Amino acid sequence: MVEIPESLPQRMFLLAYDTRKQRLARRGEHLGFVLRAAALTELYLDGRLGEERGRPVPGTPGPDPYGVVAQIGATRPRPWHHWVRKDARAMVRTVRDELESGGWIRLRPRRTLLVFPTTGIELRDPRVLKALSGGTNSALRGTPVAHVNSLDAAAVALAAAGEVRTVVPRAENRRRRARIAELTARSGPAAPGLRKAIRQQRANRASAGV
Repeated sequence: MVEIPESLPQRMFLLAYDTRKQRLARRGEHLGFVLRAAALTELYLDGRLGEERGRPVPGTPGPDPYGVVAQIGATRPRPWHHWVRKDARAMVRTVRDELESGGWIRLRPRRTLLVFPTTGIELRDPRVLKALSGGTNSALRGTPVAHVNSLDAAAVALAAAGEVRTVVPRAENRRRRARIAELTARSGPAAPGLRKAIRQQRANRASAGV
């Protein structure tokens, strides 16, 4: 049996990998939003975050691997989409480095257009992504929603909200809207917060003419 990461942010990073293009389908701040929402969702599902008046609050004490609960507890209540956007770019580097040190991925220096330095990502064992994709495919298309593993349900909800097309293609997002809504309801308020964060980002860029 193939071992896969237990961390939801690590799973979402791998699920965003496009094996055909051998690169991430979502990158930069957008991917950071997805990973932050994954961290918030994991904490919510474990009871380490609760919700009051539509805002996350610290819940049961426990591990806080990305310091998210500490951030939330150190300031006035703010909506979920605020915490999705908080430190998003740094989150990408953190999760990427975790996956590299854990032996899940290999980082390779590359140059785009033979000029600009960048970092390429290679999967060390493609079976890991295949196993993760099998879980999300079953959650999206097969297993009754009540019987779907909570992390697989959350992965689909986050992928749909975060437009991670390697998990939820655009056509499937429309076709399976009701099922995605059920999976999202099981997964907590961070996925809707992710959707709002992306919409706000686009609105800000449009108003700035970007």
